[in-house]
Amino acid sequence: MSSVVSEELRREVLEANLRIPRAGLATLTWGNVSGVDREAGVFVIKPSGVDYDALTAEDLVVVSLADGSVVEGRLRPSTDTETHRSLYLAFPSIGGVTHTHSTHAVAFAQARRPIPVLGTTHADTFNGPVPVTAVLTPEQCARDYEYNTGQVIVDLLGRDDVRAREVPGALVAHHGPFTWGATATKSLEHAIICEAVAEMALHTLALGPADPPQHLLDRHFTRKHGPDAYYGNPPSA
Repeated sequence: MSSVVSEELRREVLEANLRIPRAGLATLTWGNVSGVDREAGVFVIKPSGVDYDALTAEDLVVVSLADGSVVEGRLRPSTDTETHRSLYLAFPSIGGVTHTHSTHAVAFAQARRPIPVLGTTHADTFNGPVPVTAVLTPEQCARDYEYNTGQVIVDLLGRDDVRAREVPGALVAHHGPFTWGATATKSLEHAIICEAVAEMALHTLALGPADPPQHLLDRHFTRKHGPDAYYGNPPSA
């Protein structure tokens, strides 16, 4: 099919969305993934309310990065589309965004508590707690609600693209997690990790206080990220 976006990006976004229920991150249709093509000035996102079992590449909606208008697609895009767009505009390093209502991460969001760094599993991906936003004001909810949902994340991170790379996720107060990454696939992986470390944190906090040494956490983050990273192998290995 002829499209302003590549078939590769469309397939990646489709597969990332299909992985949401497989990873146990969504009830019903409560989740969406998008991927951006900055050169084309658009992003691809799941349509609103479509069951994952019925979702096809042709159902995906292509949206203008500049103004949020639908460029391609016969269905309405996700209701969270403007949140995704807000994040893309604020952070140039972001190539994909995932939003879910995964149980344990939502528990922290509803309690308005950041997910604390209690061990190395968390530190492998997030260089610090997964933070929680301020509560949206009545004015922010009444007008441009979804875009403002993204803006409270942007404000939380101080429009700092480096921080967005080092802590690739945030909890919107009383709502749930948004995660991001260099690609749509990476954003989904970060959502899976966010939910896993949220569950681990809840179990750990139930047992009692935990205070891991910062040098251990730093070591785990830097062995996977930055100029001295040595974890894993290149794709061709």
